Parts: sequence; structure tokens; C-alpha cells
Amino acid sequence: MQYSEIKLYNRAYRLSLFTIIYNIAEGLVSMLLGYEDETLTLFGFGADSFIEVISGIGIAVMITRIRKNPESPRSRFETRALGITGMAFYLLAASLVAGTIFNLAKGRKPETTIWGVVISLVSIAVMTWLMVTKRRVGRELNSNPILADASCTRICIYMSLVLLMASVIYELTGFTYADAIGVAGLVYLSLSEGKEAFEKARNNGNLILHRD
Repeated sequence: MQYSEIKLYNRAYRLSLFTIIYNIAEGLVSMLLGYEDETLTLFGFGADSFIEVISGIGIAVMITRIRKNPESPRSRFETRALGITGMAFYLLAASLVAGTIFNLAKGRKPETTIWGVVISLVSIAVMTWLMVTKRRVGRELNSNPILADASCTRICIYMSLVLLMASVIYELTGFTYADAIGVAGLVYLSLSEGKEAFEKARNNGNLILHRD
């Protein structure tokens, strides 16, 4: 492996570590504030961040393996991480649906969604930078796994946009069902991500690469 490739793989590894650390921090803050303000969309967004941590650990292990041997097959740990990620996304979707039904039945509404606006804007900025940077590294290395990781980061941007729209609508209008609509968006994306994670696990290392 050439020196330039080693530098690029090292950069990809540092990006994966940053993704893990950022998602842990984002998840803790989002779930805490979502719980305090009774904002299910923000709480679910935070839970998703922890699922992304599991995926991120799998990506970090993958990059470490590729750095040592680009032609090596996917490890059992990587496949298991994908399976856990897929199941976690499905469980998150089910929990969000149950939580929404409970809140609607009890007539519970968020106290405020301003923190959803703040966190989503920060997340959009950070994840956009991560996506662009990962994509650039992936193209320079001609690495489909790293490009696929960049595509996964794009899904995080979509989730941030869902949180932003739901939070802004509720904060400006007080529309009762804004939080429930936001949750519906997160449920859809969670189910899509869960399905993709299981497909990746079954495909024996051939990651599905989304095309823009």
C-alpha cells in the first residue's frame, strides 16, 4: 500500500472515530432534552444517534481491517454489528410508534421544541461536512465501503431535517400533531436503515452503495 493510501485510510479512520464520539454526545443531549420537554421526535433522534454509534464501531473495525489487507473478507464482528444495527433500528421504530400512540391517547404535547431546532441545525452542519469528507476520501481510495459509509451519513442528514421541520412547525404554530408527524418520518427512515443493514449483513461483504 502506498504512503498516500495509508494517509487516506488513516483519515477515514479518524473520521469514523469522530462520528462515534459526536453521536454519543448528540445522543445523550438529545435524549435528555427530549425527555425533559416531552418531545418524542427529539428523544427518538437521540436514540438513533446511539444506533449510529454501533454502526460507526463496525465501520472503524472495517477500516482497520482494510488498512492491513484491502482484499480481506469482512470479519464476523462487522457482520454481527450490522445485524445488531438492523435490529436496533426496527426496535426504535416500534418504540416510537408505541410512544406516539401513548402520547396521543393521553393528549400529551411537547413543552417546547426549540432544542430540536438547535440540535438539528448543528447536526445538519456536522453531518454534511462528514458526508462530503468521507465521500472525497472514498473516491480517492476507490473504496465502495467508505462511499457506502458516506451514504449512511446522508441518512443522518435526512433525520436531522425531519427533526428540524417538526420542531419548527410546532414552535411556530403549536400544531398538536407536529411531533407525531416528525416521529412518523423517523420511523420510516429507521425501517429503511434497518432493512439495509440486514441486506448488507446477508450480502457477504458486498455493501450496497446508494447513488445520488
